[in-house]
Amino acid sequence: KMQLEQIREEVKHILSEKRYKHSLGVEKRAAELGAIYGVDIEKAKLAGITHDIAKEMTKEEIFAYAQENGIQLSPIEREIPKVLHGKIGADICKKKYGFDEELQKAIAYHTTGAPDMDNLAKIIYLADITEENRTFDDLPKIKSLSETNLEEAMLYALNRELVSKIKEDKLIHPATLETRNEILKNRLK
Repeated sequence: KMQLEQIREEVKHILSEKRYKHSLGVEKRAAELGAIYGVDIEKAKLAGITHDIAKEMTKEEIFAYAQENGIQLSPIEREIPKVLHGKIGADICKKKYGFDEELQKAIAYHTTGAPDMDNLAKIIYLADITEENRTFDDLPKIKSLSETNLEEAMLYALNRELVSKIKEDKLIHPATLETRNEILKNRLK
C-alpha cells in the first residue's frame, strides 16, 4: 500500500499545476470535514488528493480505459463523458494504489453523487466544492452547512448543481437526482 506522500507526488506529475493545487485543497478540506464527522482522516486525505486523477484524460482516453477495463457506461454517461472521471479515477486508484471499496466509492461518486453515499463520499463531494481555491457567490453558505450538517449541505449542493444544469440546458446524470431524492426521503423519516 502506497503512502500518502508518494501518491501526492504521483498525482502532481499526472495533473496540471492548477488541477493539482485544487486536489491539495480538496485533501485539506476533506481532512477538516473528516475531523468534524469522525471519518478516517487518512482516508479522507487519500480520496481528496486522488479524486481528480482521471480528470484530464481526453474523452477518447476515458472510453478506451472503460473498454479495456470492463467498466460499464450508461447511455447518458456516453453523452456526458466529463462525469466519468470519477468512475475511471476510482478504478485507477483500485489498481494502482489498492484502494478499498469505501475509497473507490468516494472517488467514483464525487462527480454525480449516488443514493448510497456514505459519510466519506459526502465529504469528498463537499470538499470538492468548498476547498480554499474555489470562489462563487454562495460558497460561505455551503461551507458553513458542510461544517454543521452533512445532509443539508449535500441537499443544498445537489439542488445548486441541478438548477445550474437546468439553466444551462445541460444533461443531468440520473444519479444526481436519485441522490437528492434519497436525502429528502431520509429527511422525512
